Amino acid sequence: QRLIGRSLRSVVDLSAMKDFSICIDCDVLQADGGTRVASISGGFVALYLALQKLVAEKRLHANPIKEFVAAVSCDIYNGEAVLDVDYEEDSNSQVDMNFVMTESGKIVEIQGTAEGEPFEEAQFNELLALGKQGIAQIVALQKKVLGVDE
Repeated sequence: QRLIGRSLRSVVDLSAMKDFSICIDCDVLQADGGTRVASISGGFVALYLALQKLVAEKRLHANPIKEFVAAVSCDIYNGEAVLDVDYEEDSNSQVDMNFVMTESGKIVEIQGTAEGEPFEEAQFNELLALGKQGIAQIVALQKKVLGVDE
């Protein structure tokens, strides 16, 4: 819950919405793994829609979102870097990483754990690069769903 809130707040100009509180309820109804990251990526879409509604109602002058945000899960599974892990990969990984990043590549949060043996910096860098690719794909899908021009 705190991770989702931090992630969404990081891309909003909160000073532009001093008189508003928005509650985003992120229930992942079906997922094979990575429910936290799905909540962030989907929760952002809900937040964007809520803010656009306030703009349409002329309760806000402009949408206070500074840039898009998304999250992905990456693991080292059977010695290989894997993006968007499923339950089997997640529960048997050697390294478990979650990345929350903005569309411009800024890091909001990284959660990483060695699930047994410590891992090398090169493996972290590989997962970071994979995470960036996944974030870019998700942001493109968010924009498509929301009808936002690239």
